[in-house]
Amino acid sequence: MSDDPRKPSTKEEGWNLKAGYLQLPTKLFSKVRPGPVKDPKIVIYNKELENSLGIKIQDLDKRESASIFSGNELPKGAQPIAQAYAGHQFGHFTVLGDGRAIILGEQITPRGERYDIQLKGAGPTPYSRRGDGRAALGPMLREYMISEAMYALGIPSTRALAVVSTGERILREKRLPGAVLTRVAASHIRVGTFEYIRQFGNVEELKALADYTIQRHFPHILKESNQDSIEDQEQAGLQINTKYVKFFDEVVDRQASLIAKWQLVGFIHGVMNTDNMAISGETIDYGPCAFMNTYDPETVFSSIDRGGRYAYKNQPGIGQWNLARFGESLLPLIHKDPSQGVKIIEKHLQKFATQYHEYWLEGMGKKLGIFQIAAKDEELMDQLLQIMKEEKSDFTNTFVALSYGKEKELSINENQEFVNWHNKWQKRLKEQKESKEEVEKLMRGSNPLVIPRNHQVEKAIHAAVDNSDYREVRKLIEVLQNPYRESEENEAYQKPPGPSEKPYVTYCGT
Repeated sequence: MSDDPRKPSTKEEGWNLKAGYLQLPTKLFSKVRPGPVKDPKIVIYNKELENSLGIKIQDLDKRESASIFSGNELPKGAQPIAQAYAGHQFGHFTVLGDGRAIILGEQITPRGERYDIQLKGAGPTPYSRRGDGRAALGPMLREYMISEAMYALGIPSTRALAVVSTGERILREKRLPGAVLTRVAASHIRVGTFEYIRQFGNVEELKALADYTIQRHFPHILKESNQDSIEDQEQAGLQINTKYVKFFDEVVDRQASLIAKWQLVGFIHGVMNTDNMAISGETIDYGPCAFMNTYDPETVFSSIDRGGRYAYKNQPGIGQWNLARFGESLLPLIHKDPSQGVKIIEKHLQKFATQYHEYWLEGMGKKLGIFQIAAKDEELMDQLLQIMKEEKSDFTNTFVALSYGKEKELSINENQEFVNWHNKWQKRLKEQKESKEEVEKLMRGSNPLVIPRNHQVEKAIHAAVDNSDYREVRKLIEVLQNPYRESEENEAYQKPPGPSEKPYVTYCGT
């Protein structure tokens, strides 16, 4: 490794970094260098993710390895940048950008897949807005645990490759140990990226971003579209540009699927601003996020969301609102007549509600062992959720009990409405051709036994931050990576918080 922390490493460690984003208009990014840190040490590392990326770090205990994942040294081929973007935050347009995150490059895996490699907490950038560009250890461990849990639950998500302690302390509400998280994403292109170029760029720059994004995430659109026909339509100014309409449709569908998956496990993102909606359809930016314990559609975790804009029940509607902002950004590419473009976007945006509903019904059907959804099934689902709300039932454990025939262990079982519902549900299952064993298999593969419960996540974080004890963090990660596995060892992680536990609140800026 080089003694100069600013020079790229020449050691072969499987890095295959490219810089496709640098093809785009320069106003979309700034070339930056990570700021050096005092004493980097790898505290958590994702070996499974390393293998899929094709990276081969030989010795994690060596200082040289920590240097790369802290930003002190650059991996071979790195061309670090911070991305510019904007976003509607709680409904208000704001100019933003990567204030403490730096993309090293795009790793091309042995399978030919492309992933951004980003350092979070790597120092100030031109978009830091007077911030220090750093991150605290606790929130970086939290993002590692939650994002890995999401991945194991089958929910599209950014992932964490490493957490490095920096040997420095940063000032937040108090002095806290610093850290850098290495985040891996299909890309970090957001709805807010398109809002930014629409606001500050021209049509050609917007087109360049859209074409790059389509090529990276939706290349099948290019095969389906007849380019000559598209150009004729543009010149005539009479027809819509089908390529960008299909692009919009794809993003709408992915978000409908993603948010349905959130709802089905009780996940609350907390800050569904447009800068936190990834075009790829991955869950991104784990700040004020958490999983529900007691089922309550009004649940909010963010300390600043006093009006409940991003409450659990509002997530589908907010998703559609964000997509409307995305559609507005694409208007110059959709049709030369803005009024016609608006009509087209409004028409195609209406698909979201239907698609979300279909994804949710299908997923809820699996949670209840229903293979083919019938018209009457939605009422059955809604009745259960209403009873759970009234009885303040634990969201996850209620479905687990149904999956394993342990309903009698639930306090809700004393409710006559639930007893009546249970009889109707059993009757519905008997109408299917699938056997009881097949129903159980479907349900047990659709209802996780373990989620990252807030009190357990915080307990693990406190041990790491206060005592440099990472045993509970590692154990919790191991459990969360196998959320459907039934074992005595995992039973402790299935328990909801006790009555004495404080209501959980998370904060932005983590």
